[in-house]
Amino acid sequence: MFYGVDPLDPYRQAAGYVDRILRGEKPADLPVQQPVKFELVINMKTAKALGLTVPLTLQVAADEVIE
Repeated sequence: MFYGVDPLDPYRQAAGYVDRILRGEKPADLPVQQPVKFELVINMKTAKALGLTVPLTLQVAADEVIE
């Protein structure tokens, strides 16, 4: 099971920073940004191999369920 930042989101945010810097803003004046998109991924094959039961409500709430 993985709950964390969308792996592509930091790259998208970095593109915004690069754009602003190339337009003339000073890097020191740019705000620090926090991730805004998180995802939940459940690997059911691994859970089964470990003998774990993942509740259906958690499976429904997951962004991705790997069979």
